Amino acid sequence: MALRRASAPKVLRRSFYERPTLDVLQDIIGKVLVHEVRGRRTAGTIVEAEAYIGEDDPACHAAPGPTKRNAPLYGAPGRAYVYLNYGIHYLVNAVTEAEGFPAAILLRALDPLEGIDLMAKRRQIGARLEPCDNTRLCRGPGNLSVAMAIDLNRNLADLVTGPLRIEDHGIVPASLEWSPRIGISVGMASLWRCHWAGHPAVSQNRMSKAPRRRTQGE
Repeated sequence: MALRRASAPKVLRRSFYERPTLDVLQDIIGKVLVHEVRGRRTAGTIVEAEAYIGEDDPACHAAPGPTKRNAPLYGAPGRAYVYLNYGIHYLVNAVTEAEGFPAAILLRALDPLEGIDLMAKRRQIGARLEPCDNTRLCRGPGNLSVAMAIDLNRNLADLVTGPLRIEDHGIVPASLEWSPRIGISVGMASLWRCHWAGHPAVSQNRMSKAPRRRTQGE
């Protein structure tokens, strides 16, 4: 169940991202990812995301130090870091913290809000999806990027001023859960995956913990 504040949608300012990554992670659940492509708009509420923090995080792309590929992680906060995963899926991240410190939040799942028919067409599964199953459209980071038409052209996109952005629509989850990140084999001790508790669009709920904030050192 969501709580909704009475407020007009607002694009998140850069100061939202210029904070400790786990604070941003907690606050980004319930925000709305928007993408406008050739006058067509799709949008969805962020219900699941993961943090990747610093060169000491073995699961972070910055673990080996600066490279051409991971350069966006060291850049200005509030920009997108988009990369091709295993040569198959584009994954989209929001860069956080101060410029020069590599950290980002991987967006893992959305609850579709706008452009649902277009999302289904992009995923080529519209005929097989019942209306009640729309939460499947953006479940998982690869599906999210396909449905929202996000690819390497949006790498380094400014999330504050560009057509790919994150907005505050006044949606507040009733509760959050924290767990180990998904799809990695290192860094499993850190409970740096946060999701909207009980939401059907969340990609996976196994191994979830009681709702509480995790410190960045854990």
